[in-house]
Amino acid sequence: MPIERDEVLHMARLARVGLSEEDVGRFQEQLSQILDYFQVLQELDTSEVPPTSHVLPLQNVMREDEPGAPMPAQEALANAPQREGDFFRVRAVFEE
Repeated sequence: MPIERDEVLHMARLARVGLSEEDVGRFQEQLSQILDYFQVLQELDTSEVPPTSHVLPLQNVMREDEPGAPMPAQEALANAPQREGDFFRVRAVFEE
């Protein structure tokens, strides 16, 4: 399904993207190919395919929180740009 040059320029305007003439031609070709792929997909019979949110079945992929021993202060502060005792020294963010 060929896409027109004006349609590419319209999409670019909506996306607020500036395109050169070379870009317009390249995107016109690429978007036409994408629409052709969609046409092929439209021709497939998917009446027996149940709707899904994911291609593969997913379980909860988050790990359990497992508390561990805290990092020693010296190790945590080893790469601190500035420190004061056992604390990070940071610039004040609130005015007094």
